[in-house]
Amino acid sequence: MNQTKVTDFILLGFGNLHSFCIVFFILFLTIFFFTVLGNLLIIFLVSTNVQLQSPMYYFLCHLSFSDLVISTSIVPNMLGAILLGKKIMTYLACITQLYFFSGTTIAECFLLSVMSYDRYLAICNPLRYSDIMDFNHQIYLSLWPWLLGLTLNLIGVMPLSNFNFCHDNIIDHFYCDLSPLQQLSCSDTSLVEMELFLFSMPIFILPCGFIIATYGYIFHTIIKIPSATGKEKAFSTCTSHLIVVGTFYGTLIAKYMIPSKGNSLFINKIVSLLHTVFTPLFNPIIYSLRNQEIKKTLKKRFGPMMRTFI
Repeated sequence: MNQTKVTDFILLGFGNLHSFCIVFFILFLTIFFFTVLGNLLIIFLVSTNVQLQSPMYYFLCHLSFSDLVISTSIVPNMLGAILLGKKIMTYLACITQLYFFSGTTIAECFLLSVMSYDRYLAICNPLRYSDIMDFNHQIYLSLWPWLLGLTLNLIGVMPLSNFNFCHDNIIDHFYCDLSPLQQLSCSDTSLVEMELFLFSMPIFILPCGFIIATYGYIFHTIIKIPSATGKEKAFSTCTSHLIVVGTFYGTLIAKYMIPSKGNSLFINKIVSLLHTVFTPLFNPIIYSLRNQEIKKTLKKRFGPMMRTFI
């Protein structure tokens, strides 16, 4: 079998959209614009307002940053594939996109578990919360998800440098994912697939299990709160995070349960679209709509400006 050194990959995106390509391009460009704007707005508000200087909002900034990385690493190339019918990416650009996307996804898994730990301390151990969750502890808890994400991610990305690709360099997807790259390779990928399975299961299952366990303790504590107002306030601080966890893990689990070839490829693309395009948009919307402090800060910051324009 002839083996060739592939220097470029062709992303087919969503196939031939014909006359609808402009409509989809404008739609996803609009979503991308509001995703970047919404997440940057949360980072700006938390960074510049004293009333939002708490661990919960500090970790929210990191969540917004991870959503920005996921969105900006995927959507611009996807827009090019929609507008042009295909997108040509160099081998290096493809591997770089895979590295930052998958690394940030792993980091977000651990970051969501850190946020659940923060809620656990605030609700289950409120008297010691400020002592435990000091600034140094916040820095530590926010750094290790990124370190784990960007190092454990190398387990999947590094073997790609040793893969041989034969003839075909067409990826029927809108971004470079590990599964289609393995399918294109004419090398034996069975060992790599086994390693990925053994390492990826703990990476995704352990943070998810930790979140479930912490919220088990949280709900047990909330139930014992005597006043209805206290229960409602405690629940309100957890609801936004639970919605984000549900959407993130729901799309992530569905993405890796659906085969990325054959008749299931279209469904895989749709689920991947939800995970990479819509979830980063939902997160700032969920937190801004359900969080009273952020809504108050928004009105204080931009209320006079809006009244001026109106």
